[in-house]
Amino acid sequence: MSICIKEALRIVSENIMAVSTEIIPIENIEDRILAEDISAKISLPTYHNSAMDGYAVKICDANKEVKIIDTILAGSEKTTTFTQTQCVKIMTGARIPNSTDAIVPKELVSLINSDTILLPNTIQQNQHIRFRGEDIEKGDTLLVKGDRLNFASVTILASQGITHVEVYRKPKVSVFTSGDELKLHYEKINEYQIYNSNTPTLLARTKELGADVTFVGMAKDSVQSLQEMISNSLYADFIITSGGISVGDADFTKEAFDSFDMQTLFNGITIKPGKPTVLGKIKNTYILNLPGNPLAAALIFEIIGKIIMQRLSGSKNVYHNTLLAKMKEKLPNKKGRTTLIPGFFDGEFFKASKKRSAGMVGILHQCNSMIVLNKHNEKLEKNAIVKILPINWKFFTDKEKDYFN
Repeated sequence: MSICIKEALRIVSENIMAVSTEIIPIENIEDRILAEDISAKISLPTYHNSAMDGYAVKICDANKEVKIIDTILAGSEKTTTFTQTQCVKIMTGARIPNSTDAIVPKELVSLINSDTILLPNTIQQNQHIRFRGEDIEKGDTLLVKGDRLNFASVTILASQGITHVEVYRKPKVSVFTSGDELKLHYEKINEYQIYNSNTPTLLARTKELGADVTFVGMAKDSVQSLQEMISNSLYADFIITSGGISVGDADFTKEAFDSFDMQTLFNGITIKPGKPTVLGKIKNTYILNLPGNPLAAALIFEIIGKIIMQRLSGSKNVYHNTLLAKMKEKLPNKKGRTTLIPGFFDGEFFKASKKRSAGMVGILHQCNSMIVLNKHNEKLEKNAIVKILPINWKFFTDKEKDYFN
């Protein structure tokens, strides 16, 4: 029996578990998901230091001539102290003397001779001083389990002297499809055949989402052929298929999966397009059977498949995030069903695609987002505020949101 999209996502939330972990060097962590909490081992800065090339001075010496008694370079261990009418020449990043009130940049002083300078009229307490721990205090939480790592994460980790971290491994994804009428894009076709666009699409999309993905092959329309594909795919964390799951004489996919004692988590979603969508599980491998129609398969993967990928990857952000937009044009809708409407978001307005039949392939390239209309919504007026879901960029959150319009 078909279920609503919210129930389908609830089932995903309760059943999909993250994959195992591995330890890798920080140079290789880009776009990986952290599997541990990281706390600061040291404070940053580790000592009070100068933010400028200049002079460590006393405030009471403003507008006075002072004698340069020493020079401190970055990395020096010097602990020079000075008194009134004295100063210390200092470089950016160098440890400041304990007696310092402020740092005066070198361009703001007048050079009297080689060891004497004239200070400016005004000096602010603590100006141009970077204090120990003002950036990071030892013990601060820097990164948390489930964070997606990037170049800025490398900066934090390297600053703490951390060389390796524990991350979730890339989910292993297997993709295959079935249908005697389908041919791969590098094969010749007859007029009664069509090119298989779903499989290359799903291969590319799951790779974009961080998967270690494999194309297993094209199954023939027979239970035996499908069983062979399934058997060759059970090494994976996630199997994605398309086609062969609606009611028809040549739809053998369900029979083939059932022969492996697949646990069906849901069978059908009350949504258009994409009603004949099935989620199941064989031991530790999850299976998503998508519709055969290209647009339906792509949009349902954006709603369901991406969230499965987020959960498998160990990300803490496992809910669809939304942006607010205004409708570019009036949009009628047929009440009584949840509807996925692809379109283009220009930063302010969302324009629904005029073409959106489930079997179309040409519109996806022109669309960067979609809206989800609930079954009670019969129209959206021009300039109505709507919540959009991105299609071809990652936009998730750790808090569940209502994205129905």
